Amino acid sequence: MSGYLLEMKGIAKRFDGVPALDGIDLAIRPGECIGLCGENGAGKSTLMKVLSAVYPHGTWDGEILLDGQPLRARSVRETEEAGIIIIHQELMLVPELTVAENIFLGNEPTLPGGRLNYPAMNHRAEEILRELKLPDVNVVLPVKNYGGGHQQLIEIGKALNKNARLLILDEPSASLTAAEIEVLLEIIRDLKAKGVACVYISHKLEEVAAICDTIVVIRDGRHIATTPMAAMSVDRIIAQMCGRELNQLYPSLPHEVGEVVMEARHVTCYDPDQPLRKKVDDVSFQLRRGEILGIAGLVGAGRTELVTAIFGSYPGKYEAEVWLDGRRVDTSEPLEAIRAGFALVPEDRKQHGIVRDLSVGENITLSVLGRYARLTRIDDMLEARAIDEQIRRLALKAASPALPITALSGGNQQKAVLAKMLLTGPRVLILDEPTRGVDVGAKFEIYKLMLELAAQGISIIMVSSELAEVLGVSDRVLVMGEGQLRGEFVNKDLTQEMVLAAAIGQPASRAAEGAPV
Repeated sequence: MSGYLLEMKGIAKRFDGVPALDGIDLAIRPGECIGLCGENGAGKSTLMKVLSAVYPHGTWDGEILLDGQPLRARSVRETEEAGIIIIHQELMLVPELTVAENIFLGNEPTLPGGRLNYPAMNHRAEEILRELKLPDVNVVLPVKNYGGGHQQLIEIGKALNKNARLLILDEPSASLTAAEIEVLLEIIRDLKAKGVACVYISHKLEEVAAICDTIVVIRDGRHIATTPMAAMSVDRIIAQMCGRELNQLYPSLPHEVGEVVMEARHVTCYDPDQPLRKKVDDVSFQLRRGEILGIAGLVGAGRTELVTAIFGSYPGKYEAEVWLDGRRVDTSEPLEAIRAGFALVPEDRKQHGIVRDLSVGENITLSVLGRYARLTRIDDMLEARAIDEQIRRLALKAASPALPITALSGGNQQKAVLAKMLLTGPRVLILDEPTRGVDVGAKFEIYKLMLELAAQGISIIMVSSELAEVLGVSDRVLVMGEGQLRGEFVNKDLTQEMVLAAAIGQPASRAAEGAPV
């Protein structure tokens, strides 16, 4: 016996003749946590879909051994029965079902006669949620009643209920708060102590370093290195991922901040489920030409609600005055906002950013399709040139623009959404969590593009949960808390502590009333 719980040997996978994986090896012992690292499009998720039989045996080459015996699973159910559980980057919950029903989905206990044993389900679901530090979640309510962070932990609860021997976590902390991430890491430590093996995929390399025993780096579908975490550092992981040293996380590019071009006045948003509750409470601010304005705040501060109201896509009742170049403009609907010169890259690219049934190229040109219309048909050559130009501009990794958008990694889908909105030629570009689920190399490219756009005079509003990111690229920072504007800072000698103090309502020592940079 090798002592390995699982071994993957020479795994190769192709899409339309293009190699996505090229001879990958991976081995993991009981109780070991492997950090699987690589840039967007490196093949991490593809490799794990092979392991979990999302891509069944026979659709890939190589060999998988479990306890030294060949594993030839043809369905996810077979791998789950073998104790291999995957938590996907995209949540697999059914919004209308209760929390308990989601946790037991496909694995429901029954009473004599075949009826579901709801008391047993609810009791066990409550036990699992206590382990997840979510005792206040009501397991008999629909899962849609809870936010993204709670839903992610409920997804993990589904895995805990299946008695996993090998748990695969693909970007599990993307929508979690700092406190929820600590709960997640503690759960993984407990699982390791019980002999459960884990594969942890995350672009948050500090988490990888904190929880993983071994680092496996792949690049362009090939194995680069397997190294004990004790012999690694975050900088070395980045170097192996990118194939180069990344000397700084945030690029530097001078750009001039000019006069006020946009003003939002008295933005107020009401909770769609509780119409008397304000999610944003009378917020006003200005934006200057060529400025990158960061919006920071804790979860539930109202940041996304604020920018979606400005763009006309807030789902509930809201009020907002939007002024551009000194005149009031109509942004009551997204189409009107785009016509006025606004563009929004949304927080949830899966739900609001891409059309899953269309190709990469079709998604990119969707917002300006009329530009390529010639009477009753689309000029394919003209459209193809525009698509190729955007793919090169954003260094988007796609074997072909004709591939389904869902075939791309999360980070490359994000680039496609950004390309789509840039084609509209915006004067004000709103980016809501623009680097969520994006690797460090691609983050650098997005930051660089933001600075280049600012240098061209485009004004940018960036919402981000990562304070380091806000401070790394912004000229000025707005801080929100409980729907109100609690601080406004010129980003000079600004610290994370100062931003957090403002977010929780502590006195801000360096508030600047829209002072130019």
